[in-house]
Amino acid sequence: MEIEILSKGAFESALVHLGPNDGFVSESGAMYRASANVNIDVTTKSKSKGGLLAGVKRLLAGENFFFSTYSTTDGQPGEVGLAPTHQGEVFLIDVEPSAAWMCAGGSYLGSSPGLDVDTQFQGFKGFVSGEAPFFLNVSGQGHLLVTAFGRVVETEVQEELTVDTGHLVAFESSLQYTMSKAGGSWIQSWLAGEGLVMNFTGHGRIITQSHNPTEFGKSLGPLLPKRKS
Repeated sequence: MEIEILSKGAFESALVHLGPNDGFVSESGAMYRASANVNIDVTTKSKSKGGLLAGVKRLLAGENFFFSTYSTTDGQPGEVGLAPTHQGEVFLIDVEPSAAWMCAGGSYLGSSPGLDVDTQFQGFKGFVSGEAPFFLNVSGQGHLLVTAFGRVVETEVQEELTVDTGHLVAFESSLQYTMSKAGGSWIQSWLAGEGLVMNFTGHGRIITQSHNPTEFGKSLGPLLPKRKS
């Protein structure tokens, strides 16, 4: 299997080249093109785990209820094009068994069928931050595609790093984190236009996005015409 990132810049997408025995999984609705010999199936399962409860948990994590699965039908190579909802970059992560990845809500695009995709409750910190209270936990060995609103930045954390909650895409599970206000006080945080941040410690990689989709929505919303009843 080979994964190609297309259209470098603000409107990136991924082209997954499938071999005769390959498969791939994506969030439902991500496919925008596929060769004629590719079979598309819809399921709530990830690998051997799934069912209605798994779909509901993904909804709580800010993801889609269903997965789409792709495989070729004639023993020949095929290809599937995948694209995110928001404009921005697509990033390919090679997941190893030694380190799982935690994906923030809305950042998961697709993965190899050998990877387990499960939800992990992040505690009541998620409710307080206004973000989804669950992360997607992606573990095993294979390819993981994540998406960002704007530019993707990969950072290797050696000791500590602070990330705004709205700019987090994914991070390695080897990192520990706490959540706190951005400023020295709640008033300072509010006056600065900042909310809560995640303070990471340890060693591992973090993927962030340059733009915050929630804040973009808040800015765009008042400019849109009112809906007709």
